[in-house]
Formats: sequence, C-alpha cells, structure tokens
Amino acid sequence: MATTIYPLQLLAFVYEGFLTDLECDHLISLAKSELKRSAVADNESGKSKLSEVRTSSGMFITKAKDPIVAGIEDKIATWTFLPRENGEDIQVLRYEHGQKYDPHYDYFSDKVNIARGGHRVATVLMYLTDVEKGGETVFPSAEEPSRRKASVSHEDLSECARKGVAVKPRRGDALLFFSLYPTAVPDTSSIHAGCPVIEGEKWSATKWIHVDSFDKNLEAGGNCTDQNESCGRWAALGECTKNVEYMVGTQGLPGYCRRSCKVC
Repeated sequence: MATTIYPLQLLAFVYEGFLTDLECDHLISLAKSELKRSAVADNESGKSKLSEVRTSSGMFITKAKDPIVAGIEDKIATWTFLPRENGEDIQVLRYEHGQKYDPHYDYFSDKVNIARGGHRVATVLMYLTDVEKGGETVFPSAEEPSRRKASVSHEDLSECARKGVAVKPRRGDALLFFSLYPTAVPDTSSIHAGCPVIEGEKWSATKWIHVDSFDKNLEAGGNCTDQNESCGRWAALGECTKNVEYMVGTQGLPGYCRRSCKVC
C-alpha cells in the first residue's frame, strides 16, 4: 500500500527563557574579541565568501569548550531530540545598526557541504540580547496558523518583519525550525531572513544540526583531506592564508583543504 506524505506548514517553535542571563552573557564574552565579518557558502563550490547578503560579524565556539557551553549544547540536544554530534559548533553573531541577513535557506545546494553530515535538518537560533527595534527573524513564505495567537503586535514589528511570520528577538528566547520535511526533502517555506537592526544591537547564537554526525567523515579521514576539487588551485592563489577558516579550519572544526594547505 502506498503512503502519500503531504507537505505541512513550516515546523517552528519558540522556547521562552531557553537560556539564562548567565549563559547569554557567557556566549557574548567568549565571542567579543574573536568576531570577524560573516560569510556565506557559495552555492556551487561550498566555499565561504563575503557577500552583502549577510553583513553581520561572528565567530564559532568549539564544542564543549567549557561547562557552560557544554550545558547549552545538552539543552539543545534534549529539546530537539537530535544527537549532539550532529550539530556544528555554536556560531555567535553580532548585528549592529543596519546590519542584516537577506532571505536564505539553511540547507545546502553544493555537494561539499552536504558530504559533511548531510543537509542541515534543523536550526536553533538563540537570542542573547533584546533589540529596541528591528532585528526580527522573518519567514516570508510561511503562513501564520489560524489558531496561533500573535505574541507581538503588528505595530511593534519593523517593515521587514511584516512581510511574513516573524519572531522578535528577546534575550534568552530560542527559535527552533526545521529545514527538511520528514521525507528529507528540503522545505522551501523555511526560507528566512534576519531583519536590519534599526535601534540597538543584536547578539544571537546559532546551532545548525545535520541529519548525520557532522564530524564522522572528518574523523574517518584523519582530517588530512581535500574536500573540494578546487583546493589545489585555491591554495596556489594564497587562499590558505586569506581564507583560513574555510581552507584550514579552526581548533574544533577542520577546514576543507587541509592537504593542499600542507597543515597535516
């Protein structure tokens, strides 16, 4: 007997008070001195690149860096019912006045990123500060459930946030949404944006979670691999020093071109 799966509305949840004030402050303190301009993944190569689509600054915190970070990761795994090893390092982001992230998907289009743990199935977005105006997370293609009582007055939202279903950043709250259907097909209604900050400053922390272990393929290869056929050419052009995070990696997240960069 055949079974038909019908697409549902975007699956998203808000957990009020997910993080304590101590946890919010701790993540910000770890990130402040390490921030760099945020990048996006190229749809063809998977390579990180700068783009006006995303104008924030950010950094990654190594998994289980300290007891507080490990505790946050445990809470995320408990809430999502997804294994810790499927998650990437937590990324902390700062958005200053006018900074934003245009509509985008969290699942990938390139083979390189999909090879590392498969698609991103879920995103946990944690708000570390209140924002006076703007900075909302908006889903322009999602529909507001008829039975859902709006938590924020329409007048309290920025013009950007009024273009879809929006979540206003509140310190300690967390947003969980899924980018794939249960059939592993990408959910196009998961397209979302970070609205420009109009007043104040926005700090957030993101945990992307994959369908499989994010570190398994790297561990199996001893971390001394090239995961993109263009690694040799990029290394010859000096990308090993210009784009260290992607090419070489960080302490807790090996890069894609370690062999060509001769770091192993």
